[in-house]
Amino acid sequence: MDPYDFRKLEEKWKPVWDEMELYRTGTEPDREPFYCLDYFPYPSGAGLSVGHCKNYIPTDVICRKKRMDGFNVLHPMGWDAFGQPAEEYAIKTGIHPAEVTRINSDTYRRQFKLIEASYDWEREINSSDPGYYRWTQYFFNLLFDRGLAYQTEKDQMWCPACRIVLSNEEAAGGICWRCGGEVTRKKLKQWFFRITEYADRLLADLEDLDWPEGIKAMQRNWIGRSEGAEVIFRVVNPETDFELDLPVYTTRLDTIYGATFCVLAPEYPDIEKLVTAEKHEEVMNYVNEARAKSDLERTAAAEKEKTGVFTGCFALNPYNAEKIPVYVANYVLAGYGTAAIMAVPAHDARDHAFAVKFNIPIIEVIAPGGVPRGVEDAATVADGQLISSGPFTGLDSDEARDKMAEYAVENGIGKPDVRYRIRDWLVSRQRYWGAPIPIIHCESCGALPDRNLPVILPEIENFEPDDSGLSPLARAQEWVDTVCPKCGGPARRDTDTMAGFVCSSWYFLRFASPHESCRPFDPEAVKYWLPVDLYVGGAEHAVMHLIYARFWTKVMYDEGMLDFTEPFRVLKNQGMILGADGQKMSKSKGNIVTPDEMVEKYGADALRLYILFMGPFEAELGWSEDGIAGTYRFLKRVWSVVHETAEPEPMEMDDDFITELRYITARTVKKVTEDVNSFAFNTAVAAMMEFVNFLSANRERAGAAGSLWKDSIRKLLVLLAPITPFISDELWERMNFPGETVTKQEWPSWNEADLVLDTVEIVVQVKGKIRARMRVPSDTGTDEIEKRALSLDRIEELLDGSEPRRVIVVPGKLVNIIP
Repeated sequence: MDPYDFRKLEEKWKPVWDEMELYRTGTEPDREPFYCLDYFPYPSGAGLSVGHCKNYIPTDVICRKKRMDGFNVLHPMGWDAFGQPAEEYAIKTGIHPAEVTRINSDTYRRQFKLIEASYDWEREINSSDPGYYRWTQYFFNLLFDRGLAYQTEKDQMWCPACRIVLSNEEAAGGICWRCGGEVTRKKLKQWFFRITEYADRLLADLEDLDWPEGIKAMQRNWIGRSEGAEVIFRVVNPETDFELDLPVYTTRLDTIYGATFCVLAPEYPDIEKLVTAEKHEEVMNYVNEARAKSDLERTAAAEKEKTGVFTGCFALNPYNAEKIPVYVANYVLAGYGTAAIMAVPAHDARDHAFAVKFNIPIIEVIAPGGVPRGVEDAATVADGQLISSGPFTGLDSDEARDKMAEYAVENGIGKPDVRYRIRDWLVSRQRYWGAPIPIIHCESCGALPDRNLPVILPEIENFEPDDSGLSPLARAQEWVDTVCPKCGGPARRDTDTMAGFVCSSWYFLRFASPHESCRPFDPEAVKYWLPVDLYVGGAEHAVMHLIYARFWTKVMYDEGMLDFTEPFRVLKNQGMILGADGQKMSKSKGNIVTPDEMVEKYGADALRLYILFMGPFEAELGWSEDGIAGTYRFLKRVWSVVHETAEPEPMEMDDDFITELRYITARTVKKVTEDVNSFAFNTAVAAMMEFVNFLSANRERAGAAGSLWKDSIRKLLVLLAPITPFISDELWERMNFPGETVTKQEWPSWNEADLVLDTVEIVVQVKGKIRARMRVPSDTGTDEIEKRALSLDRIEELLDGSEPRRVIVVPGKLVNIIP
């Protein structure tokens, strides 16, 4: 027997599989489709780490098994290539972002092939290819035509470090998703998609998705549907008698009799009209100071101490006609509701703190359980029975909210309303490296779609953005100046580019027919393959990419381009692999482990096996080179067992052993099948290790099982094939099993009758610690149990040739070995 040499196996089988086109997308007409997709990766300069493999190796195993199950499998890969990192690198080095992207994607492709990920590379796509982004621009125009794309000027989330505007999702918590810096605001004219038009559908359709509950909860929270009422407070300026309606949204209309002041966000659009001359300078200084801070800074400051300024104006409570002061304060943000609130300090903690500081009355109007609690020291936020609330006194909160909303409608002072936390999707960016927005601006005709697609990015020398809020494209004057498609007069191109998330919101459709030149995709191909059956990636894009792709799909459905409304049937989120130091792998920490170095040292099979075996798919796990060394030793054991028993010596048939072998084989096939299907890869590998240990311990009895032994070896290799393809195909060939490759064999099945066996599991301990397990017939004698335990590979390894001082056998339960 020649020794196990993974390098020779990889050199031998890679060209064979390439010649066979083993991973080409299945097209057999009588087979069911299975579409497995990994998140669209951005090809960074750092390349893949072993942490990335925790996503890509499990999906590869699933796809290989699905092929063996008889499915046509679509498993494509491409590059989410537009984005800020390539542009930043270009600014530093002078290398064009397109060249950076090409180099990085080449690295990724090489590494994917290194770990033998079974992608169909004939379907590779690149979002920065004009052949792709012309269709991104086509979809922008489609949304524009449907009234779902619009441009408006207002305060935007602005990252001063990146010099770019951000969507609400990208600036969640006041932090830039890209650089981690604090976000401020900047007044700019920007493009938006009306994702809010789809809020109810995005929320309702979550219920039927086979997604992690945590992701669905994050989307529900981000959409943030709330039922309440909008009521109109009338604001009066006592200096000028100027009056203005102030709409206020509240979910606690039952507390309105306790409203003792109103608060405006510093961004309130008509704020200057609601300020007296005496207070104007003080208010505007406060407003300008607040607007210069990020939402994060304002929220943090408001938690420590409430600040605010009286505007000099008063509002009339529409229910009791009480005149209450109007303040501007930083604890009210513009992103939700109407940027104005009615403040009820008795029943809201923030309002209570503000009222205490500014000596504003606190009036209790809700008594939980019908008993007033007293609100001088703290607010009472629970529902209860209304008190001091005019004609509504005595009602419970739920009933009161309904009755008070009816009163508002009858008296023209408000209406029931539903509001959402989600804002329209800001899609324009002031960067060079992105798909140009296909809009032409004409002074006479306004904003018009450019139908002459693609609108190609111009070649420019300076990619660096500035603080003006304009894209570097604005400096490409020859490109900017154009002709109006409607009147033929002089016009200007829009100089912003689209956010990278726009390009990744439809890529899963393109993979169905990636080489279409006259349309974004073939409708018949999409109908066959879509929706995606299995989508796998990290949880960090729960309220970005995942919600954008869902919105996009629903728009395409409404346009009649798709016959489904959700893009991804099943979603799985992999856990993170931490460095050996317990921290997230990163270049700055110097703790990155690459697949390149691990494959060079242990081989692709050992890496693939360890990634699956190291722990649950969803768990955060620490990298250990000892672990991959262990899977490498296991593969050597497989190599040895198969070679040594390929042609077992004939001996008398042993019916008991045949029954036991049939049982352990069937049990392993069932366990591995069920575990792989449910993404429990670590326990599937453990079952195969236990199976190999059994075969190894009984190698001298191989001949007593007749042809069943070879059949068990055959099934073992088929089970291993999706996980460790190189050693599996090599041993398959050496065993002279039929078929050109084990990868094309049918997945094995089991007979339930074989799972009934009169055996017991014996725990094998060394100095009291469990080191192995084995099954023996229930009537096996003490001497035989001891003999089998000592012959287990793991036990032989631990004893290292030495004789144990003592072996304690408890029949039917355990063996404890004392070295």
